[in-house]
Amino acid sequence: MPTVAEQFIEVLVQAGVRRIYGIVGDSLNPVVDAVRRTDGIEWVHVRHEEAAAFAAGAEAQLTGRLAVCAGSCGPGNLHLINGLFDAHRSGAPVLALASHIPSEQIGTGFFQETHPEELFNECSHFCELLSQPEQMPRLLRSAIQTAAGRRGVSVLVLPGDVAHKPAAKPTGEGVVECEPPTVVPSSAQVDEFAEVLNSAERVMLFCGAGTRGAHQEVMQLAGRLNAPVGHALRGKEWIQYDNPFDVGMSGLLGYGACHEAMHRADLVVLLGTDFPYDNFLPQANTVQVDIEPSHLGRRTVLDLAVHGDVGETIRAVLPQVRQKTDRSFLDRMLGEHADQLERVVDAYTRNVENQVPIHPEFVADVLDDLASEDAVFTVDTGMCNVWAARYVTPNGRRRVLGSFVHGSMANALPQAIGAQIAAPDRQVISMSGDGGLSMLLGDLLTLRTHGLPVKTVVFNNSSLGMVKLEMLVDGLPDFGTDHDSVDFAAIAAAAGIHSVRVEKPGEVRDALADALGRPGPALVDIVTDPNALSIPPRITGTQVKGFALAVSRTVLSGGVGKMVQLARSNLRNVPRP
Repeated sequence: MPTVAEQFIEVLVQAGVRRIYGIVGDSLNPVVDAVRRTDGIEWVHVRHEEAAAFAAGAEAQLTGRLAVCAGSCGPGNLHLINGLFDAHRSGAPVLALASHIPSEQIGTGFFQETHPEELFNECSHFCELLSQPEQMPRLLRSAIQTAAGRRGVSVLVLPGDVAHKPAAKPTGEGVVECEPPTVVPSSAQVDEFAEVLNSAERVMLFCGAGTRGAHQEVMQLAGRLNAPVGHALRGKEWIQYDNPFDVGMSGLLGYGACHEAMHRADLVVLLGTDFPYDNFLPQANTVQVDIEPSHLGRRTVLDLAVHGDVGETIRAVLPQVRQKTDRSFLDRMLGEHADQLERVVDAYTRNVENQVPIHPEFVADVLDDLASEDAVFTVDTGMCNVWAARYVTPNGRRRVLGSFVHGSMANALPQAIGAQIAAPDRQVISMSGDGGLSMLLGDLLTLRTHGLPVKTVVFNNSSLGMVKLEMLVDGLPDFGTDHDSVDFAAIAAAAGIHSVRVEKPGEVRDALADALGRPGPALVDIVTDPNALSIPPRITGTQVKGFALAVSRTVLSGGVGKMVQLARSNLRNVPRP
């Protein structure tokens, strides 16, 4: 008769799980030993359980399949919580094993005692204590099905002594594959949606992550409506490429004419976006299409809420949508978009190849040039988010992963670990800030241990740049945001990872090209300008005044890399008198 731990691992293998990310520990020992003795599954040793959860979340986002992480009792599984919050809010199917103290000691204030079945409730769809062998394998299969079916986190709490016990029931079979659902709105909603679209003169489409797989449909709808198309950060990789209607991005990292188009339209259609910044939305004349009904209307007042998958909804409504003949709104927004990008690029990229400290936009632009067409970028929260949003060129094959909803620091390196393990044949690039990298610095050793060919590009400005910006726009002098210069290349070299430190812009391209071409892990530590900051496309007068009071020499960057080329090419579609 197998033990509960062995049964646990057998069920995971049946579910297609091929690895568990974590750190071994006493209450986990039965499970880890079961992994050791089972073909088809491996233990991925990381240096911090938070990295394990981020890695599992990245694997799940990249593959769409269930990924697993684990933490030992008390402090071990507590370290998982930040990465699990990120996975849950990103809709990544992740199962977390939170091992527990001996079951007879629960409630006595025992060494390392916590109550994980309570602690993880907020970041999971399913969180239960497996207290006796008779609950297996049903409870584990319920956890798996919930994570896979609801696209989020399940947590199973397992005391170490229970894991040691003999299984009470046969394992059998029973894991059901869950594909993400498609939802078609009712015919009445489709009819009403068509009527609203046909009645509006100036329509603007604003797209989020829910447009994944619906690029063609969105382009068809935009063409039928002569509508400018903007996107939120999470919609960029799915909607910006091959898009002759593109007017950029709105939000705190926004650029271009997206904000103007949204506020000048007489109808804004939100497609698959739960865009959180309600102050950027017009709060009027808005229709929202979303597969998640709880998203409808929670950010803005709606004229119409359409519950449905974006692709299915557009396919249903398109036959009823009349072709609009007036292109004036679209052409005006395309022209304004190109003008804005031209002004920004001209103002900020002049002589940039010779500027010291190195402009981070220049680094991101060169990295975009050199990266593979199917590269996976993981980006740290903060200014790296800005540079990735504005300089990584989407093409329908590249992926960009980040902590875009949870907004955690230190996500890029551990997400790169999960992405590289899940996709060993793809180029994986971690765009790491020095602040984020230093928080989970130990997991550079994970790259070395597992021979992962992740390329870590460190934007090293010895500053928490986004926090500095937040202070400045509030009229506060930046305080506590700058820190001692660190040679991350030396640290990586001491860990046995190929590394180079770059302080001159003329050395950037060769250093990046060399690192990207190497077979193993590599780190490029680039000393960048701490005063290269970014502001949103629209900020209030109070914020502008505060910024002016707080800083006398700060670069307000809105660089956009090759997106200006896209804007120029889209202008070719504008009829000339």
